[in-house]
Amino acid sequence: MGPGEQSCQRVGTKVNGSGEELTKHARLRAVLLARVGSDWRPHDAIPSERDLMAEHGVSRATVREAIGRLVEERVLYRVHGKGTFVVGPRVQSTLHLASFTDDVRRRGLVPSTLVREVAFAVAPVEARAALRLPDGARAWRIERLRLAGGEPMALETGWYSPEVAPELGEHDLTGSLYALLASEYGVGIDHAEQTAWAEVADGDLAAALDVEAGAPVMVFLRTSSAGGRAVEHVTSWYRGDRYQVHMSLSGR
Repeated sequence: MGPGEQSCQRVGTKVNGSGEELTKHARLRAVLLARVGSDWRPHDAIPSERDLMAEHGVSRATVREAIGRLVEERVLYRVHGKGTFVVGPRVQSTLHLASFTDDVRRRGLVPSTLVREVAFAVAPVEARAALRLPDGARAWRIERLRLAGGEPMALETGWYSPEVAPELGEHDLTGSLYALLASEYGVGIDHAEQTAWAEVADGDLAAALDVEAGAPVMVFLRTSSAGGRAVEHVTSWYRGDRYQVHMSLSGR
C-alpha cells in the first residue's frame, strides 16, 4: 500500500479452514482490527458508521456489531458526541510507593497535572481517622486531574495533614507531591496501606476523565505515612481502559 492510500475491503460471508461460516460482522471486525496499528494509531478516530457502511458494503447493524465487539475487547473506545477511537497503550503500575509521575515516566509518557481545587477545610471523619487528627480538625484538600501523554488518566482527591505540611496548598502542586513533601518538608513517604476496587463512572467523573458515563474505573484508597506518621489520605479513580496493575505473587 502506497503512502496516503487506505485499505478498503468489501465484506462478505466466507468459510474458514474448518468449514464454518464467518458472519459479516465477524469479517468486518477482522478487517477493522487489521487496520489498528497500521492505518490507525492510538487515539485516532476511526471512520464514521456511514463511511464504514459505504466502504465495506454492509448495513449499519453490521458496522455497529463489529465496532461493539472491538469496544468490548478494549481495542476501541467511544466518546459520546465525538466518535470511536483506537485505544492507546495502558500505563502499568506495580504495587509500590512510586508516585504517579514516576510511573508514567517509566512508561515513556509525559505526565502532567491539572489542579482542580485546593482548600483548607474541615476534614471528613474517614480522613481525620486516617491522618490521626482530632474532631473538627482542618486539613489540606487537594483535587487533581492526572494526565499521561496529554490524555486524562486519573482523578484524585487527597487530604493532607497540616501538622506535616502546614503550607502545602501554597506550593506549586502540578508535579509530584511526594517529591514536594521530601524537598520542602523533609518528609519521605516510606509506607502505605491501599485498598482497590472497581466502580462505574458517574456523570461528573466521566466528564473529568473524558469517558462515557458508566465506563469502568479502578479506585484506589491509600493512606501514606512517613516514619510512622500519617501524611496523606487519597482516593484515586483511574480509567479502566488506560491503566492496569501488575502484581508478583509467591507461595509461602
